[in-house]
Amino acid sequence: MVKIGHDLALQGYTLRSGSAIGADMSFEAGCDFVNGSKEIYLPKKGFNQSDSDLYHICPKAIEIAKKYHPDWSALKPSGQLLMARNSYQVLGLDLESPVDFVVCWTETGGMVGGTGQAMRIAWHYKIPIYNLFHPQAIGELYARN
Repeated sequence: MVKIGHDLALQGYTLRSGSAIGADMSFEAGCDFVNGSKEIYLPKKGFNQSDSDLYHICPKAIEIAKKYHPDWSALKPSGQLLMARNSYQVLGLDLESPVDFVVCWTETGGMVGGTGQAMRIAWHYKIPIYNLFHPQAIGELYARN
């Protein structure tokens, strides 16, 4: 994931991520290694010690998150903010600028957890998803152009 973050930054892509421990931080580390462009969306200021200033969650981001989450009412307010920041990761700060593709990893290869929320939004917008759980995903990612 560090290498993918590095390689995509060198290709001129802007990383949109959320400072979660694991994949998010790995992609960001690769991007940072080459001073790549990034937008790190947070559910609250200082999340996971990130210094990103992209931590304001607007009502539209919450509505989008609510629309794509399978059990919104079961989430605590903090969980709802985590899901809402995924709206920005996929659709950008204006919530109208979708990413070209999503690169992720989920434990089962399916749309599960917080990453599953981003995947559901991407799927609705017909955005390609490269889930690294699946062995062929990395080859497909690098062959996409």
